[in-house]
Amino acid sequence: MRVGMVAVLCLAMGCGVWAQQPSAMGGAASGAPAKPVHDAENRPITAGGFVDSGPIVFEDDSKSSGLAKWKHVMGTPAKKYILETDGSGVGLIDYDNDGWLDIYMVNGSTYDALDGKTTPPHAALFHNNHDGTFTDVAAKAGVTNDRWGFGVAIADYDNDGWPDIFVANYGKNRLYHNNHNGTFTDVGEKAGITLGNWSDGVTWGDYDGDGKLDVFVTGYLHYDAHNQPSFGDPKVPDAFCQLRGMAVMCGPRGLKGEPDHLFHNNGDGTFTDVSVKAGVSDPGGYYGFTAIFADMENNGKQDLLVADDSTPNYLYHNKGDGTFEDDSYISGFAVNRDGREIASMGLAVGDYRNNGLLDILVTDFSDDYKVLYRNDGDLNFSDVSDEVGIASLPIPFLGWGTGLVDYDNDGWKDIFMVNGHVYPQVDQHDWGTSYAQRTLLFRNLQGEKFEYIPPVKGSGLAVVAPGRGAAFGDLFNDGKIDVVINPVDGPAVLLRNVNNDYHHWVELKLVGGAKSPRDAVGATVYLTANGMRQREDILSGGSFISSNDQRAHFGLGDAKDAGTAEIDWPSGIKETVKIPAVDRIFTITEGKGITGALCKGKRCRIR
Repeated sequence: MRVGMVAVLCLAMGCGVWAQQPSAMGGAASGAPAKPVHDAENRPITAGGFVDSGPIVFEDDSKSSGLAKWKHVMGTPAKKYILETDGSGVGLIDYDNDGWLDIYMVNGSTYDALDGKTTPPHAALFHNNHDGTFTDVAAKAGVTNDRWGFGVAIADYDNDGWPDIFVANYGKNRLYHNNHNGTFTDVGEKAGITLGNWSDGVTWGDYDGDGKLDVFVTGYLHYDAHNQPSFGDPKVPDAFCQLRGMAVMCGPRGLKGEPDHLFHNNGDGTFTDVSVKAGVSDPGGYYGFTAIFADMENNGKQDLLVADDSTPNYLYHNKGDGTFEDDSYISGFAVNRDGREIASMGLAVGDYRNNGLLDILVTDFSDDYKVLYRNDGDLNFSDVSDEVGIASLPIPFLGWGTGLVDYDNDGWKDIFMVNGHVYPQVDQHDWGTSYAQRTLLFRNLQGEKFEYIPPVKGSGLAVVAPGRGAAFGDLFNDGKIDVVINPVDGPAVLLRNVNNDYHHWVELKLVGGAKSPRDAVGATVYLTANGMRQREDILSGGSFISSNDQRAHFGLGDAKDAGTAEIDWPSGIKETVKIPAVDRIFTITEGKGITGALCKGKRCRIR
């Protein structure tokens, strides 16, 4: 029986009651107010702390790429209500199957647009032009959404070989089916996944092993945009509408949560809501943000992680019979090392120690540390944030999108965090934080510690914006992981990876067979090369309500031998494939081995 320290504390404190009740503290922060932190020029560290020289890891290609022409809009700049504050996600998708990642940017909306008085802001689908630039083709493709958008997840739900798009909205959700000709059709109503209140995050995964991808949708608040709570509202205690005694937007504490939903794929274009039957309906009414299906126990079954805002996180253990067991507390994932729920926003999984186990990274509110949960095996997790050196520095930052990605191709997964506050009012006070914030990057020191990489003036890490959703992937097919950020009320941001290393790499695009999802979501790849064994999982969803590159990426350091890949397919088949060369993107089809290759973005010989 798995019983960790958190479980013991839980029993002692009576978690049967505590787990159902949000903290009594006001606002969204769950940690105590921290002392202000400033840089040498007396700027809040969240918008400063730049250095004159050092490694240039990312450059800001937002304008040169064309992404900055598009702007996210969500409510009003004053952010008087919580509906306006949470921002939207990013989906990386090769929608035309040309071997290059395109970008889907979810947009919010305005109150006038909700009432039909003005034209709503559009989502963007940026087509990759293969030359460092992108063109917005959302209108032509039929994916502008025109609803108050939040999360996005990419997957080939009907196994036809073309990726589709799920968009979670306030209001009805959309499921955009890929028509194979550069256009999409919204089949959400027919599919039965529209719901109708506030959906936030999305993840696809084959939880029952039938070869068809199912979809899980988080609910945030049960909300009425025409009757929004504000400071002084007698229905909401003032304590839930304050930050350090300052009146701010209300929530999420003090407001009613929206249930989560698991939809089973019926294989005929429709889905059935099995949330209650499967045991993942969120009866506590937690405030759901980002979710990920992933095999956390290495048994071939897709478990489910849910990052909840200001309420305990969920870890659902897949029992293999179509149902899940709530192991949130007993696993150690529900709360942090203090036994306290946090305002979880971003969620990433990855094997940062190269030991074959998936660890978990969670970003949360300012005045609190961000949490790295080490996987100790058998679904036991330990909060090691302080131990690995990432606890203190991010405290003033309010974290959203996040990734465990190998930015320098040395074979070790690093930590990237996207930040931005929810209260514009913080700029009026000397609290050492700011509304617009910069990103954070920590380099992995061989699984033992993480080293902070300071932002060089003028570089991508020095971009200051109210960040929200973010997606990670190789946009330029050069073997380097880039970052796309969707700031609230701002232009899109593209940080191109220009790290000055000469390390080799390999990427694997997987194609599932007859008994696996076609896009191989749920597959696990182990690559043995350069004296180490790395793990990559093919996932849909994560970061902050976003969807990353679904090609497995492996840094090889100085090794010129690409090694051998062991693939655990969702069907249960295990396959070993010798990778013939470095610095290429190989397509591997289940049961057929390598069936294609890209060299510098162009098709090339496999060997």
